[in-house]
Amino acid sequence: MFDWLTPHAPKILAVLRILSGIMIAMHGFPKLARAFGDAPNTAPLHITWVAGPIELVGGALIALGLFTRPAAFLMSGQMAFAYFLGHASRGWSPVANRGELPIVYCWLMLYLAAHGPGAWSLDGWRGKGGHAPDTVPRA
Repeated sequence: MFDWLTPHAPKILAVLRILSGIMIAMHGFPKLARAFGDAPNTAPLHITWVAGPIELVGGALIALGLFTRPAAFLMSGQMAFAYFLGHASRGWSPVANRGELPIVYCWLMLYLAAHGPGAWSLDGWRGKGGHAPDTVPRA
């Protein structure tokens, strides 16, 4: 029924990668700048100075599609760590402990690490994306 979407899969993945990379970077910037949005002024320094750069640089790399697989793998681990360190202790339900976003980012980043960047990536331009940027991998 939705076979018409199949040829567009690499481009849809690219938009998902770009948007999620920008969104993650937007979580890292306030940690470092201590301004703009949800700046964690009360966050421990290890969160500010470790998670902030990982989110800012990793998110930017993912948005650009540069070193996508290693950056996404690192981000997946960081998001899992963020969930278990900062959210799971507040209760069992991800809705109640506000952990939905780290869970979704964790699995999305793991998917990007396994699949590659899709279309419109610097990795694809460099020939490092794992497959041609405008093709759908075949099983």
